[in-house]
Amino acid sequence: MSPPPSIEPSERQPGILVARGDWTLAHAATLLALLEAAPESAEDIDGRDIGRLDSAGAMMLSRYAVKVGLGLATVEVQPAYQPLTGTVQAICENPRRVRRTDYGFREMLARMGFAVEDYTREILALVGFLGLTLKTALGVLLRPARFRLTPTVHHMEQVGLDAVPLVLLLSFMVGAVIAFLGATVLRDFGAEIFVVELVGIAFLREFAVLLTAILLAGRTASAFTAQIGAMQSGEEIDAIRTLGLDPIELLVIPRLAALLVMLPLLTFLAMIAGIAGGLAVSVASLGFTPEMFITRLHETIEVRHFWVGVSKAPMFAMIIGLIGCLEGFQVQGTAQSVGERTTSSVVQTISLVILLDAFAALFFMEMDW
Repeated sequence: MSPPPSIEPSERQPGILVARGDWTLAHAATLLALLEAAPESAEDIDGRDIGRLDSAGAMMLSRYAVKVGLGLATVEVQPAYQPLTGTVQAICENPRRVRRTDYGFREMLARMGFAVEDYTREILALVGFLGLTLKTALGVLLRPARFRLTPTVHHMEQVGLDAVPLVLLLSFMVGAVIAFLGATVLRDFGAEIFVVELVGIAFLREFAVLLTAILLAGRTASAFTAQIGAMQSGEEIDAIRTLGLDPIELLVIPRLAALLVMLPLLTFLAMIAGIAGGLAVSVASLGFTPEMFITRLHETIEVRHFWVGVSKAPMFAMIIGLIGCLEGFQVQGTAQSVGERTTSSVVQTISLVILLDAFAALFFMEMDW
């Protein structure tokens, strides 16, 4: 059995405490009793007679030294145990101070600067990724045999066909709400007939493409990020490169092609559904007949409104596809990173879609299109 720990006054030098025995975890109860019986003060502690010393014993020796007004740095131990006592002394007697969060003006400026720098890096990464994707797409166009038709059709089904019911329902309900609110305001002026122009122009120019893009930003961009992020986390992207394949050509081009084809088609369906929602409210609440509504729509709405709305769809498709894929490639390899990048892709896509739609609306208004 190992000798129990002890600490007693030195017989030759008064005021000096001599520690002996094994200061280990196996003698924890004895060490606690020694700590409780420690004197109020001592001049020094001699630990050269300690036979065995582990981290628990070093911690108790540190607490004992502090209690008698010393510190573990003043305790002399065998050379083999000096690194251990130095580490324990740094942890137990010099704990790291937790820096309190500063909510002052300077800290606010620092956080704002960090956010601006982070957003700048994201924009530069998106521009660079756009250039890389266009370069790869040009190479695929020059060699059409490299275009992967089967994945493209698969993504067209996921992006487009599976989203049709939700796009139709959402657009129909929003069209009905716009018609109802317009009728409520225009009734005071006896101009309920202008509800047709309100619903038609609103959906042909703005709401159809914007609602569809926001819906796909939350539904498709997040799916792209999660799919590619899971592959990145599982090192499948590295395996693709090892096989001599291009991840952009294999993963990004089919998804972008599917979005470029399906988003304009979904926008067209959203236009029809939104106008149908306005027609339903007009027939149910305003006393219109379907023939009156359609005739008024045909006489007052110009086809340029349709082309203005549809022209935004490819731009929004590029934004959704690029951000969704880029965020997937930026996953660091953990499940938390996949969740963070998925959330980031949805937020960035929706924000950028709304921002570009606002600039496009101003541009078309200034051009009188």
